[in-house]
Amino acid sequence: MFELEIKPQGKFTLGLKELWHYRELFYFFTWRDIKVRYKQAALGIVWAAIQPLSMMLLFTIIFNKGLKVDSDGLPYPIFAFSGLMIWNVFSNGLLNASSSMVANANIIKKIYFPRLIIPLSSILTALFDFLFAFVVFVVLLIYFQIPFLALKLVVLLPLSILLTVITTFGLGTLLASLNVKYRDFQYALPFMIQFLLFLNPVLYSTKAFDNVWAQWIMRLNPLAGAIDLVRSIFTVREDSFGEGVLRWEIILGQFGIAIFILLLGVYVFRKTEAYFADLA
Repeated sequence: MFELEIKPQGKFTLGLKELWHYRELFYFFTWRDIKVRYKQAALGIVWAAIQPLSMMLLFTIIFNKGLKVDSDGLPYPIFAFSGLMIWNVFSNGLLNASSSMVANANIIKKIYFPRLIIPLSSILTALFDFLFAFVVFVVLLIYFQIPFLALKLVVLLPLSILLTVITTFGLGTLLASLNVKYRDFQYALPFMIQFLLFLNPVLYSTKAFDNVWAQWIMRLNPLAGAIDLVRSIFTVREDSFGEGVLRWEIILGQFGIAIFILLLGVYVFRKTEAYFADLA
């Protein structure tokens, strides 16, 4: 016979050891969210590819045919789809993560497990959608006969996804903890995401602005860096800021900002998770 005492940790920690111990729950929550999301849909998981494809067609008509937006030498459908793939991981992951604690209130009140699993599994669901969108992207590359180096794809695409996931997880955990107490966020966030779509270089190039301050905002934006990493796989001029090669100091700086956002989000999450069962 033994006694188990549950008490808050005395110092801030990511709890990686505990997350690894409960790793099976990542599969459970992620697979449950995927089934719930597509169970009643006639086309099922195909929607994960239809959504970015339809948005690509719409934006191609508006921004390329209508407004003649520069696409860094790429066919605009490839340019737009590459940005939308990354954007959908961010937007869907952020939406799912921000509401995840409220949506799982009944489970939180009944049993103990690391609460960080819930928002993180929401982002893994968005990554599952990315895989199907990427299949469509490969088909588009073949159709438009876009040349690229396999080594750049193997290196830069995972870096782009990692940068996106770190940023999304940081903001997602922050909003998830705030949304438990202040439900205004669940109403404001969809509008904020629509607004952010046009503030990020999803539909236009990061070199579209001549203003120095606008360029610095792009350089400090981790999501802009993630999108540029994907597009640099297919462009001859690898740096969208005009230097001719990828500037790794900018990329490392964007990773640093993303990690800061992650630590801030997890810190706020850890400070408030003791009250989740009471407030959710």
